[in-house]
Amino acid sequence: MPELPEVETIRRGLAPVMEGARIKQVEARRGDLRWPLTEDFVKRIEGHSVSGLGRRAKYLLADLSSGDVLLMHLGMSGSFRVLNGGESPPGNDHHDRSKLAAHDHIVFHMSNGAVITFNDPRRFGMMKLVAREKLDDEPLLRMLGPEPLGNAFDAAMLARTCRGKKTSLKAALSDQRIVAGLGNIYVCEALHRARLSPRRRASTIATRAGAPNDHAVRVVESIRLVLNDAIKAGGSSLRDHRQTNGELGMFQHNFRVYDRAGERCVTPGCKGTVRRIVQTGRSTFFCPVCQK
Repeated sequence: MPELPEVETIRRGLAPVMEGARIKQVEARRGDLRWPLTEDFVKRIEGHSVSGLGRRAKYLLADLSSGDVLLMHLGMSGSFRVLNGGESPPGNDHHDRSKLAAHDHIVFHMSNGAVITFNDPRRFGMMKLVAREKLDDEPLLRMLGPEPLGNAFDAAMLARTCRGKKTSLKAALSDQRIVAGLGNIYVCEALHRARLSPRRRASTIATRAGAPNDHAVRVVESIRLVLNDAIKAGGSSLRDHRQTNGELGMFQHNFRVYDRAGERCVTPGCKGTVRRIVQTGRSTFFCPVCQK
């Protein structure tokens, strides 16, 4: 499933063609994605301008001139593709168009000539219209923790949240209520950079009083670094993620531990070998030598 860097990469690709433009036409080629679209879905979008395109955790939010916000999630395999004016579709070095077309479910025709297509082979993605004044009460967003690249996320906040928690540090950082937007890939990568074991208790990054210790500081710094590095690389393309121009993300070539089980640890001076274990039903990759 796309994580924060992949969603942010897509947001940055969509913003130049969506923000300030009017949605002239919407093609809803099917009536459902993960959940059914409302009967008035197209009517509430067509003819309205996009005043801003934001991101909250793994969600995209298009602020419409109607007063609605279009809430979008990529699910497991969703992607957006942008064509401008007379551009030809990407070639085979990007996508196999014959296979793509069957999964082009929602198409936005913008007033600036851009055509934005949402493609989702597995249909775990979603789109939902929410009145702007009700956005704070939206169940999909209400329980989300702070943004890991925002000012509210720091060592003190993380330590307070993890104080007394008996769950693993990996599970805590993957909990969207604690910090929003992180998933399996970037938690593994951040913990390796912080040299902390994913199996250690979450409570060990805080004192008994809930103050941050050095572990909390290292975790926060590592999360910020790995997310920023991944965004610069266009995200990670393992199976489905593509940038809006059809190109692959490149951060998968910089993985230190994720999907590298059996390979030598890249930490300078470390003689460990990357291991794979299963935590809460998900694969965890780490070095048992330098991650303590």
